[in-house]
Amino acid sequence: MTFHVIIGAGAAAARTALLLAAEGERVKILSRSGAGPDHPLVEKVSADAGDADRLTGPLEGAATLFGCAAPPYHRWPQEFPALADGMLTAAARTGVPYVMLGNLYGYGLVDGPVRPELPLRATGPKGSLRARLWQEAAASGVRVTEVRAAQFYGAGAVSVFSLMVQPRVLAGALALVPQEPDLPHSYSSIGDTARTLVAASRDDRSWGRAWHVPAVTPSARELAARLAVLAGAPVPRLEQLTERDLALLALTDPFWAELGEVLETPGLPYVSDFTDTEKLLGLTATPVDEVLAELL
Repeated sequence: MTFHVIIGAGAAAARTALLLAAEGERVKILSRSGAGPDHPLVEKVSADAGDADRLTGPLEGAATLFGCAAPPYHRWPQEFPALADGMLTAAARTGVPYVMLGNLYGYGLVDGPVRPELPLRATGPKGSLRARLWQEAAASGVRVTEVRAAQFYGAGAVSVFSLMVQPRVLAGALALVPQEPDLPHSYSSIGDTARTLVAASRDDRSWGRAWHVPAVTPSARELAARLAVLAGAPVPRLEQLTERDLALLALTDPFWAELGEVLETPGLPYVSDFTDTEKLLGLTATPVDEVLAELL
């Protein structure tokens, strides 16, 4: 029976595992914690994916390697290179096709829609790291593709919206956000991310290129308003955090210091163009209300 290996135990990894298992395919999901969804076809393995020797054994004979893991947000520069190298090295040793889960950070500031063919010109530490990890993978000789998601939302998502807006809206409280709340901004659901990972793994046109996860592009205020309506919560109140606010918050938690680099281009919409994903992989974005209803 065909089996796949998924690295990571977050929402995208879990949803991808369940999507494959629902089709009757076996999955090994590896993470340091050994966590993962409960399903008869999903085997949960505790392992450090940064250790290529430890990863190579479970990967032998697999149909696909899905790399969905990431270090703690403020530890990316210190920990991501070793994690990425472990997965890439294991894929090279075994010849297993490798599907990377990425995001849009590598493009840097863009005036206009963000398209997969744009050069990766980010200059900040997170964006330049993301760009370098893809460039190294693409030059490695491994059959590799990258699926790039916009800001996550929906059940299991961890993002600015899920952490800073969603709970405040549901509580009827003021939400302070580190982005311009009335500018259109692209969001990718966890479910659409999993579907894109699987679809990309099955298309021979994938290797050596990137795909964008289908996305919806409301403003943060519009997305919050839809959530409030579905939850029966009061009309949301959103205000933008200032640079001074973020600087003060950074004194309490290193997470806050990381946000300045990766926010959208000031004063402009941030729009992910997923035309190729729609035309070639046959995927489009799940309607907002459906994603939010699942979350609730």
